[in-house]
Amino acid sequence: MPDHLQFGRFRLSLERPLVMGIVNVTPDSFSDGGAHFTPQAAVAHAYSLIEDGADILDIGGESTRPGAAAVPAADELQRVLPVIEALRDCGVPLSVDTCKPEVMRGVLRSGADMINDIRGFDSELSVQAVVASDCALCLMHMQGEPRTMQQHPSYDDVVREVHDYLSAGARRLQEAGVSADRIVLDPGFGFGKSVAHNYTLLRELTAVMGSDFPCLVGVSRKSMIGAVTGRPAGQRLGGSVAAALAAAARGAHILRVHDVADTVSALQVWAAVEQGVRA
Repeated sequence: MPDHLQFGRFRLSLERPLVMGIVNVTPDSFSDGGAHFTPQAAVAHAYSLIEDGADILDIGGESTRPGAAAVPAADELQRVLPVIEALRDCGVPLSVDTCKPEVMRGVLRSGADMINDIRGFDSELSVQAVVASDCALCLMHMQGEPRTMQQHPSYDDVVREVHDYLSAGARRLQEAGVSADRIVLDPGFGFGKSVAHNYTLLRELTAVMGSDFPCLVGVSRKSMIGAVTGRPAGQRLGGSVAAALAAAARGAHILRVHDVADTVSALQVWAAVEQGVRA
């Protein structure tokens, strides 16, 4: 396991869990309903997340919620490029959530430091778009595709199958020339998984991930939280923070969240319990 992550213009230490703040530049996000759809609103939200303690920003121009329709690459670029350009000198790394090679190339030219691909760089065009850069690459597991992934998710052994997929994907990137310190793996909570699958993966996160690459976990406000708490997306703060701490306790290196300030505070208290504080 590398002790740092090569993150484009940045070199990030992995000595503590990093908090990734979510910036949705979409009109149909499940969590915020398009509240940050304009570039101005997205940039203002991004700076508020930085003030709250975000270590990384994750910018997305296409909703990946279950049932979401695909967005043309030109529209996705039109949404995210002004935000990236406005945030290029904000002081924290910029991740872009996309699965399209043409979008990957465009955002890398504009200053993105990470590509977060829900399709796990499963096409040769995607690998070609990123291999020569120094950006970090987040490779995620998904069964199916966003429009249909939650209809009938099925596994013989979800822990083994997700582990094997991620391991094979990481090997594929390395064989293409990507250094190990650029690779991050994500089990893909909610992407072609039932509630039971999600909680099995979270409980067994150490076994799912292995010990070779950093792990990113994104469970914030998702339906797996609502299934347990009975609360709608806008009222899932407590459950989301609890899930983030469960992930951190099992070795997660990056936590992708909506509620940055509360997650940062929870991690600070958790670290004080685990490591102690100076008298």
